[in-house]
Amino acid sequence: MPARSIITARQERLGAELRKLRERAGLSGREAARTLGIAESKLSATEVARVGVSAERVRYLASQYACGDAALVEALVAMASERGRGWWEECRGTVPSGYLNVAELEHHATKVSTFQNVHIPGLLQTEEHIRGIFDSPVAPTGEQREARVRFRLRRQEILGKVSYEAVIHEAALRIRAADGKVARNQLVHILEQSELPRVTVRVVPFDVDGFAGISASLVYASGPVPQLDTVLVDTAHGGAYLDGEAQLSHYRGALDAIEEVALGAVESRDFIHRLVQQM
Repeated sequence: MPARSIITARQERLGAELRKLRERAGLSGREAARTLGIAESKLSATEVARVGVSAERVRYLASQYACGDAALVEALVAMASERGRGWWEECRGTVPSGYLNVAELEHHATKVSTFQNVHIPGLLQTEEHIRGIFDSPVAPTGEQREARVRFRLRRQEILGKVSYEAVIHEAALRIRAADGKVARNQLVHILEQSELPRVTVRVVPFDVDGFAGISASLVYASGPVPQLDTVLVDTAHGGAYLDGEAQLSHYRGALDAIEEVALGAVESRDFIHRLVQQM
C-alpha cells in the first residue's frame, strides 16, 4: 500500500494495536519481520500507520502472533476494513485536525462517557454557548470561527444514537460563556437533551463529600472490546489519546469514583431545574 499523506488518530490506534500483539508474543520488530518474511521497515511503517493494512493481513499477523482473542482480532479486522470517509473529512483544512479525530472517535464508540468540571460537554452545548466560547481575543474569527461552530453542532447528531453519559460539576453549570440569558438557555437545553433515549446527565454539586483529588476533565470512549477503549484528556497542547492497559484501568476507576458521588439522573435534573430558577 502507498504511504499515507495524512494519518488519523484511529489509523494510529490500529497500528499501535498490531504492535501490542507483536510485543505480547515476545517478538522484536526484527524477529517478527524475519518470521513474516518482510522487511523490518515495512512492518514498522504498518505499526506507525504510515501505510495501511488489509483485513487479511491483520488476520495473518494475529495468527503469527498467536493471538487467541477472537473478539479483539475481529474488531481489528473491522478497523482495517474501513474504507469510507466520515462526514468529518469534509471539514479537513477548515478546522484543526484534532477536531476531526474527536468526531471520528465519537462516531466509532459504542458508548461515550465524560466528566467535565469547568466546561459544558461539547455534545451538550447550545449554538449561543459555543459562540460565547469562541468570542475571545485569542479565538479564531470570521469563517474559521463559523466552521468550528458548525462542526461542533454537527458532532451532536450522535446523541440518541450512541449511549452517552455526562457527569458535570456544578462549577461548569454556573460558569457563563456569555450572558445570563445564554447561560439559562444552556441549562434548559441540557435538561431537554437528558430526556433523549440513551442520554444520561448527572451532576456533582459543590457540597458533595468525598470528591477531593478528582479534577481532570476527560472523555472515555468505549470500543467494541475493552482493549479498544480510548481516553481523551485535554492538555495545554491539545487532546491526548490514552489507550495503555494501565491508563484505561486508571480512568475507568476515576469515572467509577466520580459516579459514586454524583447525583442520580432524576436528582440531577431537579438540581439543574433549581439553577434555572435562580437565573
